[in-house]
Amino acid sequence: MSESMSSFLYLIASICFIMGLKKLSSATTSRTGNLYAMCGMAIAVLTTLLSSRVSHYQYILLAIIIGGSIGTYIAKKIEMTALPQLVAAFHSLVGLAAVLVAAAAFYSPQAFDIGTVQHIHTASLFEMSLGIIVGAITFTGSIVAFSKLQGLVSGKPLQFANQHKVNAMLGVLLAVFTLIFMISQSTFVFWLIIMTAFILGFLLILPIGGADMPVVVSMLNSYSGWAAAGIGFTLNNHVLIIVGALVGASGAILSYIMCKGMNRSIFNVILGGFGCDANMTTDTHTKHSDKPIKASSAEDAAYLMSNAQTVIIVPGYGMAVAQAQHALREMVDLLKNTGIKVRYAIHPVAGRMPGHMNVLLAEANVPYDEVLELEEINSDFAATDVVFVIGANDITNPAAKTDKSSPIYGMPILDVENARTVFFVKRTLASGYAGVDNELFYRDNTMMVLGDAKKVCEEIIKSLKDL
Repeated sequence: MSESMSSFLYLIASICFIMGLKKLSSATTSRTGNLYAMCGMAIAVLTTLLSSRVSHYQYILLAIIIGGSIGTYIAKKIEMTALPQLVAAFHSLVGLAAVLVAAAAFYSPQAFDIGTVQHIHTASLFEMSLGIIVGAITFTGSIVAFSKLQGLVSGKPLQFANQHKVNAMLGVLLAVFTLIFMISQSTFVFWLIIMTAFILGFLLILPIGGADMPVVVSMLNSYSGWAAAGIGFTLNNHVLIIVGALVGASGAILSYIMCKGMNRSIFNVILGGFGCDANMTTDTHTKHSDKPIKASSAEDAAYLMSNAQTVIIVPGYGMAVAQAQHALREMVDLLKNTGIKVRYAIHPVAGRMPGHMNVLLAEANVPYDEVLELEEINSDFAATDVVFVIGANDITNPAAKTDKSSPIYGMPILDVENARTVFFVKRTLASGYAGVDNELFYRDNTMMVLGDAKKVCEEIIKSLKDL
């Protein structure tokens, strides 16, 4: 295939990616956006395979079979609750791929038209260095994020003395190593850059607590895009540059929006929790453990909701764990059939991944116009008869507004405590992912319904039918 034809097809693929990203901005067009992106990727891959530079198709085919089989197996077996850690794992692979491609370009520069061994173009050395630094940080940072989301590592901020000074020192070292590498083209310095960036990736993400993990996943997505774009410059691959820039920019914008939604500084995320107080408490459960709660039942919830005029549903990670979205929608349908106004309130970081709750509700065919974001519905709680919180913890915790010692202090929350009655469905009284006890449990207008979210919804459905 000629270079001009390859460039044209890469342009078509890039347009598909741009259209896909645009369509993904709305829940109603997101499926079409995925189709655009899939078509763009198919065009890009086929164009690359038909390039005159590609040889040894047997190895490529073997890699496609192995990778495709693993991907298909994961796609069929993965639970919706594991999507956040799956995304983090995928980001780590993108970062590692950037490092491996850079290593291939360094050891065989003639294959990439960037010079010869020990005589690589200076610009290519700089691009290569940026690619491996961002890629290596993305790889190890994503591994930490995966471990925290999977429960292999504590979700609490893992801080140590002078962490920011150590991170700053590693950043300076990377800049010095890059300069030396561009001058000497030393193999030892090349791998020294990679190892230093690996260490920095670990240290940047470890101090970030579970409450901020959705933002971290979004930021790592941005990092993976910039890593791909950096390697795209090294390979002189236009579509890789465009796609990497799209992923990097969109991930950064999403991270910024989420940080605003959590009242966090974006620099906290980029610099690994910079500005966090190492002495800040991350578990205040004993503070309220001696306070009584109002235990309730599914029958009580059914009775009060059936006699309400307005109901707001607040879903959270507990709903995802119990796979309760279908039973919840059936419960809501019964309420709506009696003329009750029911809506869903979604916090920007509900669940453990941006858009986690939206995906689950869409899977249950919940109408898009009933699903409202925090800023759209927060003022309505004061005029709401019943709020039904199903597995959402940190995003409803009034401590975010009152307790300056809390790690979630300053984070905008859903003001569910302002409703006349709150039914809180949860397995236990344990603290949320941020390790903070929820003051809402002990409010006079809160009734706790302890149990599996799906089973509770099914019991409410039965009670509603019996009324």
